[in-house]
Amino acid sequence: MTTTPAPVFELRSGESWRDPFPMYAALRDHDPVHHVARGDYYVLTRFDDVWAAAGDSATFSSARGLTVVYGDVEATGMGEAMPMVFLDPPQHTAFRHLVTKDLTPRKVATIEPDIRRFVIERIETMRARGEADIVATLFKPLASFVVAHYLGVPAEDRTLFDRWTEAIVQAAAGGDPRVAREPFAELLGYFASLVQHRRTTPGNDIVSDLTHLGEDAVSSSRILGFAFTMVTGGNDTMVGMLSGSCCLLTQHPDQRARLLRDRQLIPGAVEELLRLTSPVQNLARTATRDVVRHGVTIPAGKKVLLCYAAANRDAREFGPTAEALEVDRRINKILTFSYGTHYCIGAAAARLQAIVVLEELLARCPNFHVDVAQGRYAEGSYVRRHESLPWRAQPEPDH
Repeated sequence: MTTTPAPVFELRSGESWRDPFPMYAALRDHDPVHHVARGDYYVLTRFDDVWAAAGDSATFSSARGLTVVYGDVEATGMGEAMPMVFLDPPQHTAFRHLVTKDLTPRKVATIEPDIRRFVIERIETMRARGEADIVATLFKPLASFVVAHYLGVPAEDRTLFDRWTEAIVQAAAGGDPRVAREPFAELLGYFASLVQHRRTTPGNDIVSDLTHLGEDAVSSSRILGFAFTMVTGGNDTMVGMLSGSCCLLTQHPDQRARLLRDRQLIPGAVEELLRLTSPVQNLARTATRDVVRHGVTIPAGKKVLLCYAAANRDAREFGPTAEALEVDRRINKILTFSYGTHYCIGAAAARLQAIVVLEELLARCPNFHVDVAQGRYAEGSYVRRHESLPWRAQPEPDH
């Protein structure tokens, strides 16, 4: 008689991101509240459990950090400039109310012409060459373009985001946020100057709107924390979704063909691609009290990793084909943008970028191909994204 080995969770990074999905399936089916002894934290992988935890900020707090490293918030040294993602209600609720009015689907739709022009120009550049690294040529620049638009950052400064984001993500991957203090300091120093500039020379952006409220209403430190959230959260996640989507459409030509036959399916297909790519694969919370799930007690004070990517492939929520790409799948809810208090404020902007990229790629390069095997994954244990991904306007002919 053979026995099935107990499932094991391991944080992924770089090349090990290529296929974490069998690990997720084993945990969902056999150990949905998994304790990782090395690090002393718990992992939730089933949809209902992750959904409930994400929606209960009183029990699963963000204030002690979003990684499985204890003391990670204090190690950053950000102090009063703490990003809103590390705040719990009521502080989080009050500040979120000030910024979301500029990020509603209706407000975001007003930048669609600018996004489309940017995307078309980059795609035409790639098409003229015949091949390119689509991450470097389109996805990273697009994400920086959109984030910079909302923060009022001049175009000549936008490449700074990539360096800062890369350093901070790699620091988190190594489990020691202290090594990211220099890029933290550079980023915060830059935005400190920008905030002061916008107090006297406002523009049409969120930083200007916040500075207009006055220092008593919104401190400069809180604005710095918001800028940090936008820069680090709006770049690598968008790259992960877009690069992962191109891989899936290359691997599933039948589903791409459906989109080519019926472009009206694209918005719904974006939801399906968001579900399967889940760029933020997991983030941690801290239990504020003892919690019992599936017969396992999670003690108060312990880190709990909410595995969004595993939950988004749970057959209990999405049916027996949960692991498959179906561009016409009807989806009621996904965890790609989390849920509840910390639902991603940039969700509407992310959806818009994805729709425009998909529309223009399929219209201008319907037979595009990405080399999935040669794509290189970036370091970092919480966001699954490509560092580079070879793209061709046409697949290479068979020999």
